[in-house]
Amino acid sequence: MSRNQGEARVDDVGEENIYLFWPNIIGYARIVLAICSLSYMPLHPRRCSGLYAISCLLDAADGYAARYFRQSTLFGGVLDMMTDRCTTTCLLVFLAIANPAWAPLFQGLICLDFASHYVHMYATLATGARGSSHKDISAQTSWILNFYYKKPVLFTTCALNELFFIGLYLLCFSSSEVSTPFFSSEIVTSTLQHLLPEWVFTMPEFRSAAMMEAARINKLNDQIPWIVVGVGLPGMLFKQFTNILQLQNACQRLTHEDRLRRRQARQERAR
Repeated sequence: MSRNQGEARVDDVGEENIYLFWPNIIGYARIVLAICSLSYMPLHPRRCSGLYAISCLLDAADGYAARYFRQSTLFGGVLDMMTDRCTTTCLLVFLAIANPAWAPLFQGLICLDFASHYVHMYATLATGARGSSHKDISAQTSWILNFYYKKPVLFTTCALNELFFIGLYLLCFSSSEVSTPFFSSEIVTSTLQHLLPEWVFTMPEFRSAAMMEAARINKLNDQIPWIVVGVGLPGMLFKQFTNILQLQNACQRLTHEDRLRRRQARQERAR
């Protein structure tokens, strides 16, 4: 290959704008939807859940677009993973605030999620071949993770996991009684006035902690949220199990790489 041909190929690669690949544009849309969802999270559960669910469903669309347009990129993979981690974390933070008794559990799930994926990505980069994906796990390494990272299984598990936490979020605004919207009737208003301090109803900060607590009282019937939680529970449990297994597997790969490098260093010093 001549020098001019080599330079031409480099120039062609340089002209590609990875940021504007279709899968990445879908990823940006997911981020916008997630931000809109978070803005509604304290007071508007229906809007928040709808936008959050659309953002999660687009997770499948960006993968399809990457395969259809042949635009799979390292940047897109990282963008997709970080969007998933950050949106789930924000939802778990809200659940920890809304349910203080369960806060340590939600905090633990956040730590497990980030630690598992960070160590796994680092192990892939440190020990894998150039261009390898963090999803490329052989059955010999771990048949469970190999099964988990198959596209239908991965999408279904992640969707059910998010569905479970959305159900828990909706339960924060739910009651077993058939309820009416916040402040839509004199009965609800009277009930809130007995439950909350009088100053709550005159305060200007509508997103304050007290007003958020007021909005959570008797806003939705809890039948559908409980169904959502039940449907999503198996996926959530399997997701957390694979997170633990992935973290353990990644640590083993890193320590194996450490032993190889230390052996190589000893051999070089012996020479």
